[in-house]
Amino acid sequence: MIRIAAISGSLRKASLNTSLLRACIANAPEGTEISVGSLRGIPLYDGDLETAEGLPPAVVALKTLIRETDGLLIVTPEYNNSMPGVLKNAIDWASRGGDMKAVFGGKPVAVAGASPGGFGTVLSQTAWLPVLKTLGAVQWSGAKLLVSRADTLFDAAGKLTDEKTKENVQAFLAGFADFVRAGAGK
Repeated sequence: MIRIAAISGSLRKASLNTSLLRACIANAPEGTEISVGSLRGIPLYDGDLETAEGLPPAVVALKTLIRETDGLLIVTPEYNNSMPGVLKNAIDWASRGGDMKAVFGGKPVAVAGASPGGFGTVLSQTAWLPVLKTLGAVQWSGAKLLVSRADTLFDAAGKLTDEKTKENVQAFLAGFADFVRAGAGK
């Protein structure tokens, strides 16, 4: 069984990226379990807060999920041609506490995203490259999942309705699961 932690980089209830994450769970290959981490309750990073109180419980929960799974799927919106601050903040917090290597070191990571625009989060996904490298994670680049015009591909309940996109999600996840299974290409 391959266990993958997944994070949607949006807090919005009707987020296209959270809908894409649910589509990933529904279309995960056999033998793959996807567990969702939450950004809710993670404060803005503050070194004084960390020194005074340690890591907030929501950060500890996210770090534990990432550490205890075989891979990480980041489903990222694109804001102003880059990654969303709330998601970057969560990853920054998760890198704290002196155990960054245990949490992220050698961790296979795939990045996907959905956008109502025509470029499907390509700039946001690219912005993650130096961050993941700094963390020591191993980004899977075997395929891309850039869901453009996503507002036309999901119904009002957030369910993926487009068959071609569903096939793309399935192929993306199968490739990532194979990469994780192979030990991140090591």
